[in-house]
Amino acid sequence: MPSAEFNRELVTSTAPDDAWQTLTDVPRLVDWVSIVSEAREVAPLEQYTAVLADRVGPFKLKADLNIRVPEVEPGRQIRVVAAGEDRQVSSRIAVDATMRLTPTDAGGTTVVVEGRYEVSGRAASMGAGIITQKAKKIIDEFFNRAAAELG
Repeated sequence: MPSAEFNRELVTSTAPDDAWQTLTDVPRLVDWVSIVSEAREVAPLEQYTAVLADRVGPFKLKADLNIRVPEVEPGRQIRVVAAGEDRQVSSRIAVDATMRLTPTDAGGTTVVVEGRYEVSGRAASMGAGIITQKAKKIIDEFFNRAAAELG
């Protein structure tokens, strides 16, 4: 069962309040990650749904994600817990991540995202290497777009 922790940091020139608005705009964020689509807000900063779809080796994975936000400190920190299952390929994915925003002395924002993901079932049988590469790609896409939009 591949699982791993991740931790990334980005220092931006955008003020914390503006960075918060951008980084909690779910429709915008969905466009940042190529394998996530169909995001729907159930309750603002509380619950969302989305679809994660990608090819993992010979498997075409499509999981409906239930995304909860159990912790929010507006403008400072948000914790997101997502879980989904693809019944056709008997695979599950779970992510628990926290994003923290800290003002910089120059008036910008330091964005830190850290968390853990886990993939189980048939898709996980492809091995930790492939899953790790996919996870790195997702994190890279997110941070590259965040850097482009937040400066």
